[in-house]
Amino acid sequence: MQKTLFSIMMLFLGFSAISATANLTEALQTAFAMKVTTIADMYQQDVNNQGQDYPVVLQQYGNQELQAAMRLEQDYFAREQTSCHIGYDVLWSSQDPDYGQEKKFSVTTQGLVQVSLAQGNDVYYELSCDDSTCQVADVILDEDGSSLREHLQSACR
Repeated sequence: MQKTLFSIMMLFLGFSAISATANLTEALQTAFAMKVTTIADMYQQDVNNQGQDYPVVLQQYGNQELQAAMRLEQDYFAREQTSCHIGYDVLWSSQDPDYGQEKKFSVTTQGLVQVSLAQGNDVYYELSCDDSTCQVADVILDEDGSSLREHLQSACR
């Protein structure tokens, strides 16, 4: 009897663990889908307006910290009449974006959204999400992990 009871309990625990794993996987898939949708929407808006949104589309999709860093850049330009930004459109990794180029969206093992552009460049986005929305927290500029937000915070003071 004890062996049977023990076996039933172990079976129940096994099913509970499988269910918990399935729920976790489903939650991760939902979070990844929200992140990709946010970035895809941001790119579509930029394509629709040919990069002419003000403030720039990245700032519109950014969280408070990224927006603050981008305001530092705007304030710096107003004060110094010179730029402290990266020198190219970070969404497209180009000074003269081809808004019609193909793009592929995916999520890296680190949870970043990767945008693979037809020109051969990849752009990586860190997002912060709650239950219903995601916002861009940062853009990773290169393979070394350089941060757009950190660049603006240090170069635009």
